[in-house]
Amino acid sequence: MEDSNPQNKSARQLILDYLLAHIGQIVEGRDLRDAGRGITEWARRVRELRDEYGYQIQSYKDSNDLRPGQYRLTSAKRMPAFSRNISKETRAFVLERNGYTCQMCGLAAGDSDPFVPSRTVRLTMGHIKDKSKGGTDTADNLRAICTNCNEGLQNAALPKPDQVWLLSQVRRATVSDQRALLDWLKLKFKQ
Repeated sequence: MEDSNPQNKSARQLILDYLLAHIGQIVEGRDLRDAGRGITEWARRVRELRDEYGYQIQSYKDSNDLRPGQYRLTSAKRMPAFSRNISKETRAFVLERNGYTCQMCGLAAGDSDPFVPSRTVRLTMGHIKDKSKGGTDTADNLRAICTNCNEGLQNAALPKPDQVWLLSQVRRATVSDQRALLDWLKLKFKQ
């Protein structure tokens, strides 16, 4: 993939080298992060290796003997991979449709990152049905999610509020907050 000089290797290549040195073994996410020289987006690099480069990397979603934060490269043999095909127009549509808000944790683009307060939340596209399971890059299979949720840093998303709870919270809000919500909903649904 890249230069053989360790100083010139990307974090993705360093993580791949680590996985190749531990084929069939369970490795921890922190080990992969350390192998990538402490990169904060190490989980994204792992997904790229799996989804775009075709390496057979299992997570707890693929194997019952793995826990969250554990991975296993099952073979050095690569499988056919798929590429990213999300157009700028589709990204813009999904972000606007989702109110520029993470659909898992509710943080908005530009909010303070709860894990690194000096950074702001960035939104990315998340697949509802994963591409490895036949999902597509169409807007109906995409949602806006923050990089923390996309990388699994939050481990579990808060459950979506049901209609009864949501309405009870709106009723409890001040009139000015209710009006602000109404204005936001009108803008979101263009009415």
